[in-house]
Amino acid sequence: MADITRRGLLRGGAAVLGCSAAAFPLTTTVTMASAPWDERLVVLILRGAMDGLDVVRPVGDPHFAPARAGLFDAAAPGLPLDGFFTLHPSLKPLHPLWGKGELGVVHAVSTPYRDKRSHFDGQDLLEAGTGMDVSRLAARDGWLNRMLQTVGGLEGQTAFAIGRDEMKVLRGKAPVMNWSPDVALDITPQTRLLLEHVYHEDPLFRDTALEAIELAELAEPDTSTERGAALNARLQEGRSSSMNDLAAFAADRLYHDTRIAAFSVPGWDHHRGQAKVMPQRLELLAEVIETLRIGLGDAWSKTTVLAMTEFGRTLRENGTKGTDHGTGGAMLMAGGAIRGGRVLGRWPGLSESELYDRRDLMPTGDVRAYAAWAMRGLFGLERGVLERSVFPGLDMGSDPGLLL
Repeated sequence: MADITRRGLLRGGAAVLGCSAAAFPLTTTVTMASAPWDERLVVLILRGAMDGLDVVRPVGDPHFAPARAGLFDAAAPGLPLDGFFTLHPSLKPLHPLWGKGELGVVHAVSTPYRDKRSHFDGQDLLEAGTGMDVSRLAARDGWLNRMLQTVGGLEGQTAFAIGRDEMKVLRGKAPVMNWSPDVALDITPQTRLLLEHVYHEDPLFRDTALEAIELAELAEPDTSTERGAALNARLQEGRSSSMNDLAAFAADRLYHDTRIAAFSVPGWDHHRGQAKVMPQRLELLAEVIETLRIGLGDAWSKTTVLAMTEFGRTLRENGTKGTDHGTGGAMLMAGGAIRGGRVLGRWPGLSESELYDRRDLMPTGDVRAYAAWAMRGLFGLERGVLERSVFPGLDMGSDPGLLL
């Protein structure tokens, strides 16, 4: 019998074990963590620069409709919110949450990023949580991880980074686990014993392989409970996209030991055909949030979901029936812990003189401040810790009253 080496087993792992490379945590992108509190926080990074002016439409502003005459279908009006703003009709599944106070919006917000409008730089700054005075090279960790670094007593599953993308918002020294729906282990008990034997003297490979096996075993919800059965039923109702798989896994872990989860929802770069593309992304976002709500069960009442994007879009539609990279945008909030049913933020107006650079929604608030107030309300962190350590140099301003 030929000798089995660590290198050979790693190279031939897919054949020997029937698993993909993505099964190993170092190659995955869902992050979660457990902590000494009972509240839950989910951060969704909407990659591509979501058009907040389309998602939450300021129809009460006289300059809005003329700037976007070709983007909207008059036969599909927005859903009423507060008399000034309406919600995109594709978010209809979430509209009941607005009435229950479990859906809210912060409008005219942004990070400190200005002018260059690069997705890569914008996302880096969003996840680093720094100001423009701190270089990207200096910000090697993300603001969620820095928050975890301020808390003692963390356990292995306190936070999860979920999906294929690197979640820089959770990168750092604090312990964070990773999971991807590509996890596909099909291992017999004998093979698991073989893994443990081969890797026994090498803690790195041993712990990584065993963690991968454990994560794969966590992927399926427990159908023996009413909550788990409802979550499983939702996945079986044709809602088994990879994004919904991420949401289902996050919800199931958050219901148990995990307290923080982060993953990204891509596809928000609408340079052309926005009226056709935006509904698809919003329907997916609505499904993700609904899956989180169902999967969290009674823990939904202790949950805050923040859906953030790197920057907004231009006010005016372009020549290909889309919108280009802008500045000010919107952040969505959901969960039973929020004080929703409101559009927060100071509205700047949309006349040409009120726009940023005469083309973009003017930011009147820092999206980091709202995230900081959410964490202060959820986890009881001191304001000074948030302004100095989590979001260096941030002025949180006055309390917007995000949470119940």
